[in-house]
Amino acid sequence: MMEKPNLSFIIEIAGDDEAFQNSILEIIKTEFREEVNLFKTNFSSKKYKEAAHNVHKIKHKIGLLGLEKALIKASEFEKALKIGNTTLHHSFLEILNKIHVYLYP
Repeated sequence: MMEKPNLSFIIEIAGDDEAFQNSILEIIKTEFREEVNLFKTNFSSKKYKEAAHNVHKIKHKIGLLGLEKALIKASEFEKALKIGNTTLHHSFLEILNKIHVYLYP
């Protein structure tokens, strides 16, 4: 079964402070959208080193949303992109779509 994004790690960081939890989530929402757009632009322009840097930044959100398997896959994709290997692109897009659906219901 595919893992689902969750707030358990954010709750672990913020404790019972709901305002802090919400502020972390709002930052993730803002940055995620920007970073994904930048990734897609760089990837479609075949700027794979830049795209790898975008993946690196997105990985922080993947981790904060408790997606451990997705984090491993994103790390593999980041390494592959640095050498121009794009075979994990579809898998990475699936991760991005899952997060997108979770963050912007």
